Amino acid sequence: MRALTIALALAANMAYAAPFTLSSTDLSSAKPIDNQFVFSGFGCTGKNISPALQWTNPPEGTKSFAVLVHDPDAPTGGAGWWHWLVLNLPADTRELAQGVGTADGKGLAAGALQLQTDFGSPGWGGPCPPVGDKAHRYIFTVYALKVEKLELEANAKSALAGYMVNANALAKASFTATFGRSK
Repeated sequence: MRALTIALALAANMAYAAPFTLSSTDLSSAKPIDNQFVFSGFGCTGKNISPALQWTNPPEGTKSFAVLVHDPDAPTGGAGWWHWLVLNLPADTRELAQGVGTADGKGLAAGALQLQTDFGSPGWGGPCPPVGDKAHRYIFTVYALKVEKLELEANAKSALAGYMVNANALAKASFTATFGRSK
């Protein structure tokens, strides 16, 4: 009977554990992404500043984090478009400040690695969907990883990074923001 009581108490505590969440003070699912975060190039005239991201309650055993931003609506034949790939963030990281997604990665924690986006360079590459296309979804995801470091080279492809991230994920938290261009 005592074992059952302990098991029920543990289950109750686990049921009330706060969920792993990702949020942003700069983005909202209720309104389009602001121009300061939009790409500068390909006909887009944004400032290409990476938005601030915050996460809470990672699972026990988290040894590092990865942040990936993907547009599944990009007209690429089904592959979507990778806007940001940040790997090897230390386990005590709980946020990325606005603007840290520069190509040199100087604002990121020591050891963090940014891979090349589909724009062809590392760092944040903001939204820039085709003119007249429907508003695209930008899925921001933080992954809690069971390893301290993903052994990937700086020139690793996004598909390999995605595979390695998912193979080592303990949990993930996401939100979606949107952006479209009429002209």
